[in-house]
Amino acid sequence: MKRLRIAPVVSIALMILLWWSGSILVGERLLPSPPTVFGIIGAEAEAGELFAHTGVTLWRVIASFTISMVVGITIGLLMGGIRAVNSALDPWLLFFLNIPALIIIILAYIWMGLTEIAAILAVAVNKVPNVVVTIREGVRAMDHKLQQMAAIFHFGRWKKLRHIVLPELGPYIAVATRSGIALIWKIVLVVELLGRSNGVGFQLYLYFQLFDVAAIIAWGLTFIIIMQAVELFFIQPFERRVNRWRR
Repeated sequence: MKRLRIAPVVSIALMILLWWSGSILVGERLLPSPPTVFGIIGAEAEAGELFAHTGVTLWRVIASFTISMVVGITIGLLMGGIRAVNSALDPWLLFFLNIPALIIIILAYIWMGLTEIAAILAVAVNKVPNVVVTIREGVRAMDHKLQQMAAIFHFGRWKKLRHIVLPELGPYIAVATRSGIALIWKIVLVVELLGRSNGVGFQLYLYFQLFDVAAIIAWGLTFIIIMQAVELFFIQPFERRVNRWRR
């Protein structure tokens, strides 16, 4: 158990050591050292810029994620459970799975203007198809014997949803959640870079214009750390919870 706890610490220490070594080899201009980058993070935090911009980006991630999960799970349940719906919507699903995210973002801004709603919807639309595919496969993989048991014991809709459908779909929802967070926050940065005047993506664009590599790494690393915290404190506990019934 102790080895399992020490392993991530050793891995992170090795990563920082390699980063520092690379900085020494290629120079601070191309790859700023950890003290330089963390110094910028501290300065931005002290000035209040760090919390303001990361807060805005985090809000966009949460809003886009919520919309994509609600819409994606609903459509996935319908496509997985009703053949006619699946046949009708499958061409649409393939279309949106293959359209590049950048095209959706640009069209959203052209059609809806450089607005907050356009930014959030552009991100959500990019994620919905992935959620649909995951949930649809989860519905198809459900144990039909449990469905028959629910019918025999006259389970109501709510009881069936709570005790059979959701527990069986739990692992698939967890997969959609993890992949969703990983994809959405990256797309949010692109959305901010192209059409927003705040957020981490906007800051990355600003420092790209100045060729400030240290600041670019600092802002990118900050949001990676936030997403790692979300993974550790929210996604992993949720995943353990929905998989308990399998043990």
